[in-house]
Amino acid sequence: MSIVTDPYTGLQMVELSHEWGHGVPSYPGQDDVKMFRAVKHSQHGVLAWKINTVMHTGTHLNAPLHLIQRGADLAAIPEDRFFGNGVVLSIPKKGYEVVTAKDLEAAKPGVVQGDIVVIVTGWHHKYSDSLEYFGESPGLSKDAAEWLVKKDCKLVAMDTQQIDHPLATSLGPHRGGPGMRRLAGEYQKATGLDPKKEHGEWNVAHKTLLGAGIPTIEQVGGDVDLLLGKRATFAATPWKFQYGDACPVRFIAMFDPSGNLKIDSGK
Repeated sequence: MSIVTDPYTGLQMVELSHEWGHGVPSYPGQDDVKMFRAVKHSQHGVLAWKINTVMHTGTHLNAPLHLIQRGADLAAIPEDRFFGNGVVLSIPKKGYEVVTAKDLEAAKPGVVQGDIVVIVTGWHHKYSDSLEYFGESPGLSKDAAEWLVKKDCKLVAMDTQQIDHPLATSLGPHRGGPGMRRLAGEYQKATGLDPKKEHGEWNVAHKTLLGAGIPTIEQVGGDVDLLLGKRATFAATPWKFQYGDACPVRFIAMFDPSGNLKIDSGK
């Protein structure tokens, strides 16, 4: 883990993204990232990669268009959604659990109206091409998403492979699924709960957030543990991609350890 200090301002900066490239974990049913050197130093004296990728790989940002017909694409999201003050909430969760509105309300420091909210369950430590990481991850409940909408969040980020619980997605018994055929049975065996009863609405948390115009970042990682339970200023750098539903994103946080400097409203 490391913190980078800007020599001019003294601001400390923390990486919140996983490294991206060949071999990164890919969602079940989607192709891996494919990369090769179109030109290379040994032959041309230049390096340039050629890439074929699904946009939902690594740490990535989702536009409302991802799940909302006629929603904003990446190019249409207002720039102020990608920069601002917010909070990193530590809400540890085990496999198959959900983050609820009650969890968000109890987390400290409290969420301020208009915050960027980063939810850390601890699942980023399991980031890998594994059944556990993709199939057993926690996710937001419907009431948690509704709570975040009421807080008018600028952006919501999470350290899990997706915002919703896996059983609320096409990995489970929903449209286009099940992407992981054993998942519903394994969930029922592990929890004693009926997946169709507990997670009967498809992508409900994500649709709630994106339907309110709130972009989301999935698979937060990097050195996010350094900021658990702290406020900071965040910056995300997605592509200006017309008709784009998602793209890999660099996500960072910055803060002043002295507490003397903050990003004010400008009023």
